[in-house]
Amino acid sequence: MPVTKNSIVTVDYQIFDTKGNLLYEEDEPIVYLHGDYGQIFKAIEEALDGKAVDDTFTVNLASDEAFGEYDPELVVTEALSELPAEVSIGMEVDGYLDEDGEDVVIYTVTAIEGDHATLDGNHPLAGKDLVFKGKILDIEAATEEEIEEILNSND
Repeated sequence: MPVTKNSIVTVDYQIFDTKGNLLYEEDEPIVYLHGDYGQIFKAIEEALDGKAVDDTFTVNLASDEAFGEYDPELVVTEALSELPAEVSIGMEVDGYLDEDGEDVVIYTVTAIEGDHATLDGNHPLAGKDLVFKGKILDIEAATEEEIEEILNSND
């Protein structure tokens, strides 16, 4: 069965920089609903369309097609008194982009100096051109119930 709209696709993948250095490898394969539902980067979904189990793929993504450009405005300094007591470098903390608490951002603590911490709300791979390499492990036709369940679980 080829990858088509409304297929549930299981993919094993790795992310490299453009020089071939491994940047990210997931322990578990990703499972997504194929069909332009926004569950995977568009260029990767387009590359997988029509492929079969055991097919491999390589997709080059510019930073704006992947995790976006690096935004220096997403780097903030906060008083340690405003953060969890056990704060440490590398820790992730939730924050908000707006005052009404609508746009949640996950910040990574990148530095602690004195009584302040530097928090970065950019994705760790933001601003980087990437190469996704992977293999299709499984393809299943999704039922209407599965499609609805998958789409509603993202709310």
